[in-house]
Amino acid sequence: MENKPANKLISSALNNLSLRNQGRPMMELHQPFLGSFHTRREEQRATHPIQGRILHRLGICHQVIFIRWFVASFLIRLNPVPAGLRVKDLKFSEVPVRLYEPTTMCGGLRRGLVYFHGGGWVLGNIDSVDEVCRHIAKESETTVVSVGYRLAPEHRYPAPLDDCETALCHFLSVAEAEFSVDANRVAVGGDSTGANMAAALCQRLARTEVARLPFPCAQVLIYPTLQMADFNLPSYQQNHAVPILFRGRVAFYFLQYLNGDMSLCQDLLEGIHVPTELKPSYKEWLSPSNLPPEFLERGYGELPTAEYDGEAYHAIKAGLEHEVSPLLAEDAVIQKTPPTFLLTCEYDVVRDDGILYRKRLLDLKKEVTWRHVVHGFHGMINFFNQGWLTFSSAAHVVDSVVDYVRTL
Repeated sequence: MENKPANKLISSALNNLSLRNQGRPMMELHQPFLGSFHTRREEQRATHPIQGRILHRLGICHQVIFIRWFVASFLIRLNPVPAGLRVKDLKFSEVPVRLYEPTTMCGGLRRGLVYFHGGGWVLGNIDSVDEVCRHIAKESETTVVSVGYRLAPEHRYPAPLDDCETALCHFLSVAEAEFSVDANRVAVGGDSTGANMAAALCQRLARTEVARLPFPCAQVLIYPTLQMADFNLPSYQQNHAVPILFRGRVAFYFLQYLNGDMSLCQDLLEGIHVPTELKPSYKEWLSPSNLPPEFLERGYGELPTAEYDGEAYHAIKAGLEHEVSPLLAEDAVIQKTPPTFLLTCEYDVVRDDGILYRKRLLDLKKEVTWRHVVHGFHGMINFFNQGWLTFSSAAHVVDSVVDYVRTL
């Protein structure tokens, strides 16, 4: 949702902000692929867009609002709707959605995909994944619903997940009557934290067993963020300062989603928030020994066990539950989840979340389709068909989703 007063204030502030760093503008938001590896302290500094922090400290706006403004103003563009596709902005039980319907003739009911965008629960919107959803809808001949769920820090957990559930259940209830979609062939999916909510929603529905509505036929998880118990897995160590998602920033996003207490960032990174009695289960599920050997080749170090801090745990304990950390759910819950498409990227701090979730699913004899992008990085699909920001490898990611959706 656009905040016009904030946008005007930000624009005015930027026009008057002439700070420079060694002759370069201080606005260097993430700088994809230009960043170097940093020391731990340098990494933490790099995870905060500099100008956003300045405006935040001046009391002009929250740094998250600044980043939203910057992305919407400079990094998102909406193209004309292509032939063969009909796009509508609607509301499903007061939740904003964008509906993508192929206009080609169909001999029966279509399949459906309800999609949740990424952005760390604080960024992104329907526009940010518009090109991705258009492509999936048109190329797979699938009706796609993109959900504009509420964002933190204005709306913290469980509000975003609740919105996703509301939109999904509404669509399932009217899929055939209003959109000629087979409700038994509707999948859920998303990228990054959107994939987190897709997995969490499948587990929530599995627990509640809403009998009157069909269960999602599949979950499509694109480089998912799936747990906040261990920020020192091999992928976190190997890719700690690889753009566009840094290790420290993942903790920042989880805390924004939960409670906004940024003083806990270091506690999460060190792992002192995990109770001693939970560590055996987590070690079983999160052990690097569960990873294929090739994912250890770039090296990692076994860290000493962190000393538990009860205050840190009680401040974030909801984050260790399955609705925020689906990878940490009990076997009985994961057993009830639908067939899964999982895509991971080599140069991604949360790579191992996806690979470890795959192992848990396979151990429970669940159906999993896994794609690993050897030269991939977190956030790739944000660079799909984005003009001068386009990366050709992003098309590979989106097309792999298309290929899977066609099988549903």
